[in-house]
Amino acid sequence: MEQRHLGRSGLRVSRMGLGTMTWGGDTDAETAAAQLAAFTEAGGTLVDTADVYACGESEQVLGELLDDLVPRDEVVLATKAVARRHDGPFGGGASRGALLRALEGSLTRLDTDHVDLWQLHAWDDQVPLEETLSAVDAAVRSGKVRYAGISNYCGWQTATAATRQATVPGAAPLVSTQVEYSLLERSVEREVVPAAEHHGIGLLPWAPLGRGVLTGKYRTSTPPDSRGASAQYAPYVDQHRTDRAARIVQAVATAAEGLGTSPLVVALAWVRDRPGVVAPIVGARDVAQLKGSLAAEEIVLPPAIRAALDDVSGLEFGYPEASR
Repeated sequence: MEQRHLGRSGLRVSRMGLGTMTWGGDTDAETAAAQLAAFTEAGGTLVDTADVYACGESEQVLGELLDDLVPRDEVVLATKAVARRHDGPFGGGASRGALLRALEGSLTRLDTDHVDLWQLHAWDDQVPLEETLSAVDAAVRSGKVRYAGISNYCGWQTATAATRQATVPGAAPLVSTQVEYSLLERSVEREVVPAAEHHGIGLLPWAPLGRGVLTGKYRTSTPPDSRGASAQYAPYVDQHRTDRAARIVQAVATAAEGLGTSPLVVALAWVRDRPGVVAPIVGARDVAQLKGSLAAEEIVLPPAIRAALDDVSGLEFGYPEASR
């Protein structure tokens, strides 16, 4: 698998990341092990988790697999903090105390002395940004964090945080931002993508398959084993089950038929090669589904198909975005 630099940093990661949001929950340890093995055998290195995924069980499962299944040094280990884990004073949020406590918990569950990429999972407007970022700087200085990133920040938040890190002596630069980005969700192109590009921050798209809708499996019905059939995840999926989405999915399916591949591969290849994108984060129900995503490594979309997909999914840009 091709390796790419994360932003302007020296850190190289596979151009596809393995998401573990369901590990320890819907995905049991045996299936997680099979996914990790298949991913690394294909040359994948970036594995992404968070302290709140499956209430910490995702990190726990991943930590038990590292070294036993895959050497720790062959994985770029990414996790996140900020989201609320419990109601205690240090149970979430972006205060210095909560963040450093969260990091210690992640290291324990992951059974490692450092994470390669530590990401702020969300903006916290209840905490001064300087306090939040001072915790990031302390974590990097301690050696427990190698690189720092953000997630789900809007454009002005991205630029503000990146500017602070670039202008405070000794501060850790931000190298990545993880945001929802797909043919069905291109809003980040208005402000987040330009801000990230300007500040040398690499994009890590989550939900690159439009929450599963771009695979085409919801075109005529809702498969009973899909997230769309789950009471927990149906509202999450339904946000992308619109008339506009149906037109985009049809275009993806037509492109896939012409290329002799799957809609999943077409959708993933499109976002993977967008400007500024380093590695889409893909999750999977099982190994077969993951291997379907890994097949995108063999595809480069022809310019005509890419242009057609750009056109059918394009945003309306007004002032001031259209003038830049």
